[in-house]
Amino acid sequence: MDFRDSPEEAEFRTELRSWLLANLPEGWADRAPEAGRGDFEFLRAWGGKLYDAGYVGLTWPAEFGGRGLSPVYQAIYLEELARLNAPNHPGVIGLNMAGPTIIAWGTDAQKQRLLKPLLSGEEIWCQGFSEPGSGSDLAAGRTSAVLDGDHWVVNGQKVWSSYAHKADWCILVVRTDPEAPKHAGLSYLVVDMHSPGVEVRPLVQITGDPEFNEIFFTDVRVPKESILGAPGDGWKVAMTTLLHERGTLGFALTAGLEGTVNRLIELVRQPGPDGRRPADDPVVRDAVAREWIEMQSLRFTNYRSLTALLETGVPGPEGSMVKLAWSEANQRLTAFAQSLIGLTGQISDDAWWNGYWQYQQLRSRGNTIEAGTSEILRNIIAERVLGLPKGR
Repeated sequence: MDFRDSPEEAEFRTELRSWLLANLPEGWADRAPEAGRGDFEFLRAWGGKLYDAGYVGLTWPAEFGGRGLSPVYQAIYLEELARLNAPNHPGVIGLNMAGPTIIAWGTDAQKQRLLKPLLSGEEIWCQGFSEPGSGSDLAAGRTSAVLDGDHWVVNGQKVWSSYAHKADWCILVVRTDPEAPKHAGLSYLVVDMHSPGVEVRPLVQITGDPEFNEIFFTDVRVPKESILGAPGDGWKVAMTTLLHERGTLGFALTAGLEGTVNRLIELVRQPGPDGRRPADDPVVRDAVAREWIEMQSLRFTNYRSLTALLETGVPGPEGSMVKLAWSEANQRLTAFAQSLIGLTGQISDDAWWNGYWQYQQLRSRGNTIEAGTSEILRNIIAERVLGLPKGR
């Protein structure tokens, strides 16, 4: 693979960078990435700006409002956002997971109703897959949907749902046939989060943010036509969703890690509260070099995944490898940075770096759990890449 941009890609990168510099709020590029995260209305407005400028739905087919570009352009978009510390669109679950699934499985009526407001950011989506009692085993979910006339009646609970407290719609895996084998008994619904009987409870993390949520469904009536595919197709539809999640996730992770490493380099070059630069210590320089090398190796591994995606239309196993390696690399990086600044980096208004590194270290603890635990990813790599027998 040629890692250089083509003339068209270079032009796109330059235009995007110029647009970001012109439209980011003053001083935004110098803020911690999480600063302002709680201002959801700002993020929604920012998503609208990205949409109006043509930077949302880059890889979506033009007939559904996208630009029909190759995944390379999505990778460029994510790289440039990370390099300028710009916020991403708040509707990433809709754009990267729900939207492509609706395009693949939805009826014409579903596509016409759901895709445009999803793309523009007018409606936010969340994901209802994980359940408290089934861990990483998606097929073991017990949330039920029983057909009652023209409606599915949904009862059950989902957990670890990002943005559910802000979402308008949910992609929901439910059990519609309790007598069938567990994979065959699932169906896939799109549920209006404003329906009676839907209750969302935010889960406050160690950082203090309510990023994830529990969702409770109590006799929620969902129109019969709000199903993607046929009853019993839920597992196949869910695999489409997860395929798209893994296909784009690596780009976002490696771009974000590059931004974090660049901030680590900036940190060690600055005099600390004691007047000394961490970079003057050869041990620190060696550690920073190792972090940079690891980031670059992940970046090029992700390009291999991009190559597979371009050639086959299906992400390769590199996506699981990148996610696994990124999560553990990010934990090491943030812990190292926090060790350099110690108590002066605590979360407070007058802390060095405004508490950025302590926040990042705390948030990184969830990296090895979310979007596939490290244990599950190691199983995937062992079975699908190395060809080892499945565990019992």
